Amino acid sequence: MDKAAPATLSRRVHAGSDVPLGASWDGSGTNFALFSAHAERVELCLFDNRGRRELERIELPEFTHQVWHGYLPDVRPGQLYGYRVHGPYAPEAGHRFNPNKLLLDPYALQHVGNLRWHEALFGYKIGNAQGDLSFDRRDSSFVMPKCVVVDPAHTWGGDVRPDVPFGRTLIYEAHVGGMTMGCEMIDEPLRGTFEGLADPRVIDHLVKLGVTAIELLPVQAFYDEGHLTDRGLVNWWGYSTIGFFAPAPRYLTHDGGLHEFKLMVRRLHEAGIEVIMDVVYNHTAEGSELGPTLSFRGIDNASYYRLSEDPRYYYDTTGCGNSLNLRNSRVLQMVMDSLRYWVEECHVDGFRFDLATTLGRDGETYSEHAIFLEAVRQDPVLAGVKLIAEPWDTGPGGYQLGNFPPGWAEWNDRYRDTLRGFWRGDPGALKHVAGGLLGSAATFAHDGRRPWASVNFVTAHDGFTLKDLVSYNDKHNEANQEGNADGHSHNLSWNCGAEGPTDDPAINALRDRQRRNMMATLLFSQGTPMILMGDERGRTQNGNNNSYCQPGAINWQDWTPPDDELEFEDFVRRLVRLRAGRGLFLAERFLHAGPDARHNRFAKWLRPDGEEMTAEDWDNGESRAVGLLMHEGTTFLLMAMNASDVDLDFALPGGEDRRWSLLVDTARGIAEDTGCWHVHGGDTILPARSLLLLETGLDH
Repeated sequence: MDKAAPATLSRRVHAGSDVPLGASWDGSGTNFALFSAHAERVELCLFDNRGRRELERIELPEFTHQVWHGYLPDVRPGQLYGYRVHGPYAPEAGHRFNPNKLLLDPYALQHVGNLRWHEALFGYKIGNAQGDLSFDRRDSSFVMPKCVVVDPAHTWGGDVRPDVPFGRTLIYEAHVGGMTMGCEMIDEPLRGTFEGLADPRVIDHLVKLGVTAIELLPVQAFYDEGHLTDRGLVNWWGYSTIGFFAPAPRYLTHDGGLHEFKLMVRRLHEAGIEVIMDVVYNHTAEGSELGPTLSFRGIDNASYYRLSEDPRYYYDTTGCGNSLNLRNSRVLQMVMDSLRYWVEECHVDGFRFDLATTLGRDGETYSEHAIFLEAVRQDPVLAGVKLIAEPWDTGPGGYQLGNFPPGWAEWNDRYRDTLRGFWRGDPGALKHVAGGLLGSAATFAHDGRRPWASVNFVTAHDGFTLKDLVSYNDKHNEANQEGNADGHSHNLSWNCGAEGPTDDPAINALRDRQRRNMMATLLFSQGTPMILMGDERGRTQNGNNNSYCQPGAINWQDWTPPDDELEFEDFVRRLVRLRAGRGLFLAERFLHAGPDARHNRFAKWLRPDGEEMTAEDWDNGESRAVGLLMHEGTTFLLMAMNASDVDLDFALPGGEDRRWSLLVDTARGIAEDTGCWHVHGGDTILPARSLLLLETGLDH
């Protein structure tokens, strides 16, 4: 032990139990249990209530089933703690133990304090000019956040999960901080926090929009990376988790705890809105072998991470420096325990899994029968929640859209790209966008999967906002200080004639029409629609398509939008009501093109002249207009889309005596649930770059 380190004191410590893992308060004392298969001994470090002074080091007295444990009857909730783990520092064997580094408990239920970047965080130090690495003996506790012993008791009252069927789900992807940082109606200390998101005025906005689920960017504990803080930037999105059970401290009030997250969940549930967490179990914030030692690396590097053939290096399919080793039963247990914790203890309703292909790799290749996916499939707690995969990673064969097991939904980026290309007017885009309108059946219609398995989106946190999608041809990420080299260049965007803001009324009118086109198409497609926070009221990132590190208003919801944006928001609300009121848009079964006599339903693709589309029509790269006729029971819906720059005559089915109700006209900004105009059969004008939705019944 370092001479400057506190001596182990005579605080009472008993053997305790190896289960459960973490710090568990039982009403009388606290049991501490930490998994480490290769450690030689483990010290529990107790700190004062400010986390600045290490008071005691207590060696955990027992080692059972690869778990170090001890029971301290004098430790109460609120106690700050961390670990120092002793063992070999032998990178060539995959071991990176360094007891000079204070480590976060993987099962900690709360962190306090910030991570301050300092060389002492690293288990090694650079040696000579050739870059040799050597063991670093500096104590890191002064720059580390601390874990907190928590009493998880919470009064849920009559909390009832909304339990919205997936087929009726409308997801709103949002950021806890960004949703309320710019809302002056909320008390300043609560802006950007869980409590701020729980404000009735925020929830009222979601309810009026028609949202049924809010998907929150990562809220598990994460911190700002050193390379960002050096440039005055932050880890805004949060995709670098270092605590799978703890809420991110930045979303808590000064003296807040987990109850603030639970309060947010309860209030959203009261409004009928589900909570979906975006979770990152594919990698951790410790990065590559050159990263800091914050938790897992110092506890048991060889167990927690997938190592290369040369154990000094990590096997990485995430692009973030490491991949968690879910082949290890204890690491798999940690992830499963974490998921169950957020469901059972915190009442969340589902998860979106970042880079989920990595979770499906037992070896180098993906398999829908991978250990993690099989564990989820049989878990009774997770059987009742929504599971959404981001179906790709950076490893070999990483793109796995449509290949996740039954019961999963998946982000459908192919839908995003084809929809963008179609409304931009790209040659040949028509044949590709059609499948997405009917739930991407070619991708998802297998193993009894349903249309809701396709999570359709036009925009997400990663990329342009909807406003920017129609305002910029190119990314403008200079504020990220990476020479505009970060972020995707293949945006399939179109600025409609000017790059960025303009006073040209014709360009602005076209941009508004394009936004209406894409939002209407999204909401009228089979599948689960997802709207990006702020798209309903014209949020812009000034052309930045990778705002992961930007802390300011560029990432905030606009709570005082101009009148024209409030009109667009009202248009979106009316589209949502239209969708919710028509079963054809909420199909539980795939609506294939062609008759379905058993269920008296069908879909039919029409040319503008009213004839059915042929193979030659689909292969005609210059075709930019199509009609989709859908029928079920006594109802017919016709969605006609024209992505060309000229008005077209469109022949309505049913002859001249058939009367149609006009529900949506994106050229004029019309969206009416019952139809405000009646259109008689024959030809109607389908304006350039527009979508019409019409409805009729057998009695018309």
